[in-house]
Amino acid sequence: MRILCTNDDGYLATGIRILGSAASALGSVTTVAPDREQSATSHSLTLHHPLRARRAIDGAWVIDGTPTDCVLLALNELLPERPDVCLSGINHGPNMGEDVLYSGTVAAAMEATVMGIPAIALSYTGSYHEELEGWEDVVRGILNSILGREGLPADTLFNVNLPATSPTDVRGIRVTSLGQRRYADSITRANDPSGREYFWIGGGVARWRGAKDSDFQAVEEGYVSVTPLHLDLTNYELLEEIRAWDLTL
Repeated sequence: MRILCTNDDGYLATGIRILGSAASALGSVTTVAPDREQSATSHSLTLHHPLRARRAIDGAWVIDGTPTDCVLLALNELLPERPDVCLSGINHGPNMGEDVLYSGTVAAAMEATVMGIPAIALSYTGSYHEELEGWEDVVRGILNSILGREGLPADTLFNVNLPATSPTDVRGIRVTSLGQRRYADSITRANDPSGREYFWIGGGVARWRGAKDSDFQAVEEGYVSVTPLHLDLTNYELLEEIRAWDLTL
């Protein structure tokens, strides 16, 4: 199996090292990852300046662009053969609920899916990425469970979130839906030392809600959450209702 590994935390991140090591038991791994952290870049592409690729000492391709850039370059220019699967992560932090709309980790997996490559995005919901040490066997088991099946669903990627527990305390895997989260106090408004006003987005307190099968509920109870995400965002339940509006110019 030919495996492409990428992420949004940069090629030196703990998560991608653990992921690559776990995946190496399944096949040949090639890493193509950003040269720096690219969190919350979503599905953005670099259009206004050229991209540069270089080889790291360990053989990884290092790109001065976004996670989506990395997948595009990997599939179209850098890899001698088309990969059988794309693995993105392990992200340093959760990617649940609406996070999937902002996440560079999920976007990289989504770009591979758009290009017809089965993909899995993996994230760790704990606060400290150093805690990922020791997760290799569990991650390998998750990958085997998903990739060991014949014929993965088309136009679908798998979004995996690991609970903030010791890997020996994981209670199992749950197939989940996306929860919903709301941030409070996520924008800081202050003045710099020169007295000029600035705004800083980030931080705050997240509050979750959702169905009993939600991703956040699963990881809170010590389970690995696996959510299938479909590329088609159409709300089919509302199609006929909206058509009945008889929209005109």
